Amino acid sequence: MINSTKQLIYIDMDGVLADLAEGAKINPLNKEGAFNDKPDEIPNVFRNLPEIPNAILSVKTLLESNKYDIFILTTAPWDNPSAWIDKRLWIEEKFGDSFKKKLIISHRKDLLNGDFLIDDRTANGAGEFQGEHLHFGWDYVNKKFNQFKDWKSILDKLI
Repeated sequence: MINSTKQLIYIDMDGVLADLAEGAKINPLNKEGAFNDKPDEIPNVFRNLPEIPNAILSVKTLLESNKYDIFILTTAPWDNPSAWIDKRLWIEEKFGDSFKKKLIISHRKDLLNGDFLIDDRTANGAGEFQGEHLHFGWDYVNKKFNQFKDWKSILDKLI
């Protein structure tokens, strides 16, 4: 049961916790850039993604603050079924049991209620999230940083 006295945070995975762009570059299945246009379709790409700088430590800091109920809210590509399993295993490897039964995979982030969504994009309903969207990291489309460029800026806002 969610503790209603704590604010609720959802944290996206790709581009917020894990670096999909870098993971696709170093993935041996992406020989000669075969998946450059759709890196999320590389089989098992999500299993061994590198961390976004300071993401793991920052999320652990949020967890230890005991101020928030925190969930991982990510989207998995429909055409890459291994992504669903690999994302769960990545989260478990990095955070142990901290997010056991607190991982949500959805293509409609706007359907969830909460206070904050930390996400690098507005896709999959993130832009219509009813709480505060903490627009994170690098915007690959517009080639600029979003409002919250790194985890330090997130912690400055939330702690």
